[in-house]
Amino acid sequence: MRQTPIERIRDIGIIAHIDAGKTTVSERILFYTGISHKIGEVHEGQAVMDWMEQERERGITITSAATTAFWVPTYLGLGAEQVDERKKNEYKINIIDTPGHIDFTVEVQRSLRVLDGAVVVFDGVAGVEPQSETVWRQADKFEVPRVCFINKLDRTGASFEKSLASIYERLTPNAVAVTIPIGHEQDHKGIIDLMRMKAVYFDGEHGEKIRLEDIPENLASYAKEWRTKMVEKIAETDDVLTEKYLEGKEITEPELRPALRRATLSYKLIPVFAGSALKNKAVQLVLDGVVDYLPSPIDLPPVEGFEPGDESKKLLRKADDSEPFSALAFKLQSDPYVGQLTFFRVYSGVLEAGSYVYNTIGDTKERIGRILRIHANSRDEVKDMYAGDIGAIVGLKNTKTGDTLCDPDNPIVLEKIDFPEPMVSVRIEPKTKADQEKMGLALKRLSEEDPTFRVETDQETLDVIISGMGELHLEVLVDRMRREFKVEANTGKPQVAFRETITAKAEAEGKYIKQSGGRGQYGHVRLRVEPLEAAQGFEFVNEIRGGVIPQEYIPAVEKGVKESLSRGVVAGFPIVDIKVALYDGSYHDVDSSEVAFKIAGSMAFQEAARRAKPVLLEPIMKVEVLAPENFLGDVTGDLSSKRATIESMTDRYNLKVVDAKVPLSEMFGYVTNLRSMTQGRGTYTMEFSHYQQVPTNIAKQIQEARGMKKEE
Repeated sequence: MRQTPIERIRDIGIIAHIDAGKTTVSERILFYTGISHKIGEVHEGQAVMDWMEQERERGITITSAATTAFWVPTYLGLGAEQVDERKKNEYKINIIDTPGHIDFTVEVQRSLRVLDGAVVVFDGVAGVEPQSETVWRQADKFEVPRVCFINKLDRTGASFEKSLASIYERLTPNAVAVTIPIGHEQDHKGIIDLMRMKAVYFDGEHGEKIRLEDIPENLASYAKEWRTKMVEKIAETDDVLTEKYLEGKEITEPELRPALRRATLSYKLIPVFAGSALKNKAVQLVLDGVVDYLPSPIDLPPVEGFEPGDESKKLLRKADDSEPFSALAFKLQSDPYVGQLTFFRVYSGVLEAGSYVYNTIGDTKERIGRILRIHANSRDEVKDMYAGDIGAIVGLKNTKTGDTLCDPDNPIVLEKIDFPEPMVSVRIEPKTKADQEKMGLALKRLSEEDPTFRVETDQETLDVIISGMGELHLEVLVDRMRREFKVEANTGKPQVAFRETITAKAEAEGKYIKQSGGRGQYGHVRLRVEPLEAAQGFEFVNEIRGGVIPQEYIPAVEKGVKESLSRGVVAGFPIVDIKVALYDGSYHDVDSSEVAFKIAGSMAFQEAARRAKPVLLEPIMKVEVLAPENFLGDVTGDLSSKRATIESMTDRYNLKVVDAKVPLSEMFGYVTNLRSMTQGRGTYTMEFSHYQQVPTNIAKQIQEARGMKKEE
């Protein structure tokens, strides 16, 4: 039996740049909603949502943690003793706290795919930072309505106005302040709620007691100014309110709240809240904002999918318990106590323990054993889950990240999650013979959990190569192998994921003829290659006319070309952004076969790629370095020695901010370098920007290291 009506469910994520205070916000939410009775602090390694040992040691979030909380809006003025009344007005909020570090961006991406709304947290000193932009763009991609929280306004150098200006400038002009701070830094006493036009103070040991007072006289005209801006922005999105506004009539709170909700759901406005989670100020009002302005599952269009095996046959599923069951598995996690956990979001229908579901991607039926409602690393077993719920299933054998689970009689494939390609690789070997077998199992389990973690064997050296999104990503995974799977391993130096492409058009012929008594082999093709624009991938075009090559051999040629893409002609790296056209060839009635045409296609492609002026590409990273002014010369000089292009230098409070584009290969070990250069006071963030051609002298060194000489 459903406990909470679907219109009172919110599925939200907390997303931000590293160190903006996401996990601190999550901890306060758990405390104020009664899920935890003690506040865990990140800096003390006690945060409930950061439950992995590595997270507590490093003070960062690595894996997205899910929890379910219940909340009654503060403006209803209900006390704890009014139990029945509270139950009637309670909202169920499923929250996912996501990582801010770029190496774990996949956690943000897969979480956003299954969430309906997001709270974006900003540091009140730094404003919009590089990773804030990345997560914002990801939220745009999935069309996720959001509210903003400008946090840390108690810190030295904090400025609500500057942070809001950075949101306008770098993210969206549609942000609208709904609360403003009373004071900054050590004078940050509370906030002004522009809807109620009241000063709000947070008393008690953890700010749990909310006190409303009249706005202090010295801030009255300032607050009025902000309220006018807010009313104007909201009125612009609603015809009735526009008319009222132009006539000079007062627009009341009961009119403003629903109008702002409609504008937020249609991406026209983004409400902005102010406060300090660490100092227990204003998180309750952010929760009110989640309830008031972010969507319930029924506020969104039905989820779209298609019939298995036929993408042209579109299917829709409404967020309704009476619809056929459909859900998306968005994360796998190994648990030492219960085994494999599969996190899922129910889009339609009801899932019951003991029932069977159909996995349309894996084409298998799975039995649902135990269903869990997750709270970070603890869990409650439930008998069923309804449309809009987020939970976990224990012990699914064949379900992977991105798979669709559905009613066996009503199959549907929901949109998959696309993951970025790994950027950094290292060689790994077990320390002892006993670790060898365990290492294979551990790597398999970890790669099932994390789609951006790849494991492969180098065909020439037979070394095991692991690839991930960055140094920290791989470091954490090797650490997890040691702690969770008791596998000790040695790793080599990190290697960059170089790519190759071509810069000119070229043609080549591939002939594979083999006579060895009896039936021979004959395949003959002519291919043309040309470069595509960056990030376009691979395109194969069949230009055969008049049956010079029979239709059944064309896929074999394409397969031969595709296999050759994985080993380029410059230094053996994968070839990207290339168009291949098959335009001529010949065949033999008896001797031709798919194998012969596959080999001929591969030969022709290798030759054509050599003639098409191939080049090596390297990943270029967008780097932001923060350091005190007296170290600026050292920092920029060091970056220049790393082939960096310095794009801008700006001030942020008493620090200098250097924005640069730097090749990833030059950034290994940079954190140690920067600390020693700036007496431990410099910090940096880095995210992928684009691929760029490697300078000739560096390309030569890479070729020599891989035992390949460029053919003249």
